[in-house]
Amino acid sequence: MAEVIKFGTDGWRAVIAEEFTYANVERVAYAVGLYVRENYPAGTPLLIGYDTRFMADKFAERAGQVLMAMGVPVKVTSRDVPTPCIAWATQHETTAGALQFTASHNPPEYCGVKYIPEYAGPATDDISAKIVGNLSRTPAEIECSKEDVPHFDPQPPYLGSVANLINMKKIVSSGIKVGFDALYSTSRGYLDHILRQWGVPVKVLHDVRDPLFGGGMPEPKKQYLRDLSGLVKTEKLDVGLATDGDADRFAVIDEQGNYFSPNQLLCLLTMHMVKNRKEKGAIVRTVATTHFLDQLAKKYDLEVIETPVGFKFIGEEMRKRDILIGGEESGGMSFKGHIPEKDGIMANLLLVEMMAFEGKPLSQIWDDLQKEIGYEFTYLRADMRLNDFTQKGLMKILTEKPLETLAGEKVTRVGRKDGLKLYLDDSNWLLIRPSGTEPLIRLYYEGTSSERINKVAEDFAKQVEAIVSDLEKEAEKAEKPQKSKKKDQSAKKSPAGPIETVGAKA
Repeated sequence: MAEVIKFGTDGWRAVIAEEFTYANVERVAYAVGLYVRENYPAGTPLLIGYDTRFMADKFAERAGQVLMAMGVPVKVTSRDVPTPCIAWATQHETTAGALQFTASHNPPEYCGVKYIPEYAGPATDDISAKIVGNLSRTPAEIECSKEDVPHFDPQPPYLGSVANLINMKKIVSSGIKVGFDALYSTSRGYLDHILRQWGVPVKVLHDVRDPLFGGGMPEPKKQYLRDLSGLVKTEKLDVGLATDGDADRFAVIDEQGNYFSPNQLLCLLTMHMVKNRKEKGAIVRTVATTHFLDQLAKKYDLEVIETPVGFKFIGEEMRKRDILIGGEESGGMSFKGHIPEKDGIMANLLLVEMMAFEGKPLSQIWDDLQKEIGYEFTYLRADMRLNDFTQKGLMKILTEKPLETLAGEKVTRVGRKDGLKLYLDDSNWLLIRPSGTEPLIRLYYEGTSSERINKVAEDFAKQVEAIVSDLEKEAEKAEKPQKSKKKDQSAKKSPAGPIETVGAKA
């Protein structure tokens, strides 16, 4: 059964009752217990939290029973808890870190679990490798303690820390009216609680636990925030806030009901940190994140550090350097003085603080920032849907011989930090990354105009279509001897279908 437990960039996720079972949860808990016993003093407690998903609380309790039987003391949260809160709790007192049961923004049928070390950030690759290695050391029968698992509430100290980092008095005096869509997530009773506690007017949506997430997805993307957009416009609110399933990612709706992407929000918050909070430090972003941040760095004379995709790489930089703000295009952000982990609650509050300082509608603040930089922000995300053979073949060809031109312009530089990044210049680029879990190639485009970026996307598709066509012919030749023996070909052996791209301007 060991082969079904596969740790990705941030823990293990799987479908409940298929691979995510009590038996496998026990094995993961035991593997973590071995790591804790070998790396922390005896008696150091491990914290355990969980999100709003079906059975997540039961899985957390079972993990606690396994760890207690191993002699590892544990404390389980008294209710579902945001990932940034349980992460913050790991360094609030002496702990051996935390286990968080969450599948973040994944569909409702998924659950997941990840280990957060005592430094309050994502586990590094070496730590994850040790835990995965321990899976082979789990016994056939794993003992579970019969004692009651102790519980604790990390909310009060966490929200107290957040209030100390955010100028709540400034927000209150501004008179800003807020809408908040909890998306049935762990942030309910956290983000709305602190706003109400300080007297900030807030209208709330979907603030109950629902493992099916209202029939939608616990992901703060435009298509899942229509209710919030409508609320902001109907109630004439100043801003709408949202988080994902475990509250480590965030998104915002402006006063006109328009969706703001994480890329835009990172730029706005960077401006706010320097201009209004008078902070300094480096900016750390992933290879897929907007270079609008680089333009801001030039303006403010700040260093930019680029990492592979994954907040664990940002967290590592935040732990060893003076970082002003760290973020990724998928919605994760943290900043100076806080934990080296994504925090959608803190990010949302910081955005409201920015609006209070600026004294202008969010749409105007964004327009002013674009004018300062000198061009309109344009960013496009797309997926190429291939099969396993053509995905690997295409990446091999592009890696060995990158495209030399895009839309008639010369490729001036090639980055290989994570995937393949083709630069026309510092502000116009294309990132090509293979998915590690699906036969997809993920594409990220950024440019200084919509016209330019669309031409690049069209030309890239045209050039790649020719390569894929050759790969298809190669696959067909290899399969001909098999066709008489087996009519139905597997996805890995069949020729690729048409390339499908989906994406939109952010």
